[in-house]
Amino acid sequence: MPDIFEQASDLEDLERSHILSKHRNRQVEMPDEADGIRYCLDCGDEIPEARVLAINAVRCVHCAGIRERRLKQGVTG
Repeated sequence: MPDIFEQASDLEDLERSHILSKHRNRQVEMPDEADGIRYCLDCGDEIPEARVLAINAVRCVHCAGIRERRLKQGVTG
């Protein structure tokens, strides 16, 4: 049975692969904002307007969650 560090490493690899595949699949680089629509700084997905208005979000819920978990664990980069 893998230890907690192996599990965390596997999860990080999976999340990184997910985000990188989204970037590779994009035909055109999306700006942070275009036509009043804001896009996630990490994956490029559109951020819902309600989220932008509520907290001035620059990341989608998924990427913000990943970032928060990494910060709590003391992981940078």
